Formats: sequence, structure tokens, C-alpha cells
Amino acid sequence: MAADRSRADSLRWVAQGTAIFFGALAALPDDLLEGPTALDGWSGRHLLAHVAANADALVNLAHWARTGEERPMYSSPAQRDADIEAGARRPAAELRAWAAQAAETLDARLAELDEQQWDHEVRTAQGRTVPAEEVPWMRAREVMVHAVDLGAGVEFDDLPDDFLAALIDDIAAKRSGADGPALALTATDHGGTWAVSGAGDPTPVTGTLGGLAAYLSGRRSDGVTGTGGGPAPELPRWL
Repeated sequence: MAADRSRADSLRWVAQGTAIFFGALAALPDDLLEGPTALDGWSGRHLLAHVAANADALVNLAHWARTGEERPMYSSPAQRDADIEAGARRPAAELRAWAAQAAETLDARLAELDEQQWDHEVRTAQGRTVPAEEVPWMRAREVMVHAVDLGAGVEFDDLPDDFLAALIDDIAAKRSGADGPALALTATDHGGTWAVSGAGDPTPVTGTLGGLAAYLSGRRSDGVTGTGGGPAPELPRWL
């Protein structure tokens, strides 16, 4: 099932996701930022530095769309990783302020784009060429999913249903035709179904919208089951 996703939807999800992310962050004391997150090898500091750097990177794409001057998200994957490591070593107050200011700047730059500029093509960090209209969705995905990864009490089931349906649709499309298993996904609390093409006959996988989104994105997926109520198939990396 394809979830219709408009620019207005994505911009709304950016606003909602930003509020959810920074609300979770505000509830997380500085000392807990030192601890691990749902992402292997990353502390809360790394995660916050990544979210801040992601906003800065998407500002580059907004500039590209507005002016026509090519400005990649990151100068290189190595530089991206180095910037996250350096950012994670900033004082906590400075790190929090960077993330908040970067989010505000991105909102302002996106608000400057006109109808024609939203159609201009830019390039993602994965090398995909997309219209600038995809940028708000990229940001919504970052702040929503990483709000859960912070480990401050937000779970996938707490995220808006329409966002979760769009996220499942997006990941299912990206996973289709790749090296992973074929899946037939059913949301138990929504009525939505999705198909992922892949190796072998499709394995039926059921769970809540939040559970399916967690499973497809490679996070902990309590309550998601495969054939006969057993565990769902293991999946390769998403991004």
C-alpha cells in the first residue's frame, strides 16, 4: 500500500518531529548523553551531533535548490564522520545549542523556496538525484526516527500514524529488489499492507505500524512476528 505524501505533509512532519525530538532531548540530562543509543557505537552526543550536522547538510541542499549553485550535503563521507566525532566532543550546552540553531536555520531556508525551486534537482548523501521537494521528508525521517534512538522514552508507536505509514512505504520501496528477503507486511492496528520484493517467497510479517517501522528501519521490533508467530526474517542495513 502506498502512502500518499505531499510536501505539506512532509513539512508538517518536520515540525512535529522537531518538537518530539527536542522534547525528548530536553528530558535527557547531560550525563545520559554520554551513554549508548540504539545505534551501534554512537552515544547520545554522537546522535545529537549527527542530527545537528544533518540540518546543516540539508541547508546546503536548500541553497542548491534556491540558487542553482551545487552544494553537496557533505564534502565527503569521511568528513561527515569526522564532523560528527568533533561535534560529539563539544560541551553539552554548545552541542544542544548547535542542534537547535541548525534546525531553525533549516526551517528558514526551506521557507524561502518558491514553487519552481522546490522542483530543482539536488543530490542526497547516498548519491540519489531528487527534487528539492524531497528535502523536508529527509529531515522529517531524521528527527522522528532519531527521537526514538535517543532512548529518552519516545517509541515508534508514539509517532504519528500517517508519518509511520509513509515511512513504511518509503523503506519498503527502498528494500524491494535488494538482497533481503521478500516480505508481505500487515499492520495490525491500521489495515495497511505492504510488499517488499526480494529473495524467496514472501514471508508474512505482522505488527503495529510502529513495530513494522522499527523492524524495517533495523531497530528493536517487539511484537513483530513472521511465519507462524515466529521471529520475522533478519534484514540487511537500511541506510
